[in-house]
Amino acid sequence: MVLQPKKTKYKKIQKGKLSKLNFRSNKLQFGSIGLKSTKSGTISSRQIEAARQAIVRKLSRKGRLWIRVFPTVPITAKPTETRMGKGKGAVSHWGIKVSAGTVLFEVYGVPQNTAVTAFKTGGAKLPVKTMILL
Repeated sequence: MVLQPKKTKYKKIQKGKLSKLNFRSNKLQFGSIGLKSTKSGTISSRQIEAARQAIVRKLSRKGRLWIRVFPTVPITAKPTETRMGKGKGAVSHWGIKVSAGTVLFEVYGVPQNTAVTAFKTGGAKLPVKTMILL
């Protein structure tokens, strides 16, 4: 289950800049315990899926898990040993630009120590530093 949008307005977009802090989605909304990013960076859809699988496996199918981020940014790549110029490469995968303070995952209905161990293993799968919100 690779996350990607069904329809997009533009096939390719420019890189842009990452903001240092996030003040919009920095609080828990659905669950009681959450996983929050402390550094900004780009997370691919495969990394989100790997973290989700690790968290669900540790929770042993108890409780409810929310994924608060969705990969909407197309990331392009040109073939190796290609000369400069000749346009932008094809879309290789999808990702999300996460700023520091964004809540990535939330969980509800499991004991606190189980959720903490699940988020530690899930956070190890992500390329940004994370912390656990209690």
